[in-house]
Amino acid sequence: MNDAQQFVERYLATWNETDPAALRAAVETLWTEDGAYTDPLADVAGHDAIAATIGAVQEQFPGLVFRAGGPVDAHHDQARFTWELGPEGGEALVVGFDVAVFAADGRLGKVYGFLDKVPTA
Repeated sequence: MNDAQQFVERYLATWNETDPAALRAAVETLWTEDGAYTDPLADVAGHDAIAATIGAVQEQFPGLVFRAGGPVDAHHDQARFTWELGPEGGEALVVGFDVAVFAADGRLGKVYGFLDKVPTA
């Protein structure tokens, strides 16, 4: 997967997309129709549910942006990467890592997310 880093950058850009139509188009481009996303707070499948989950995260953390937390490690049909969520140019408030499993057509089939740092109430 020599283009895994670029794919992850596109994936993270999708999590930053605030226009509903552009978000939906990005989800359709990156994910298979039955693609699934699972993390400690969500377990969803399909374009509608994935786009709704991303929208809900944007509502929960308005004005914050996702960015890569380091290089992507990939082999065969999977990749793992750290991501950060915080103000543009500022310290990350949330840090996690995802494991992406690619389908035969090169789009995302499944993403498993883990949270390493979360805000405390």
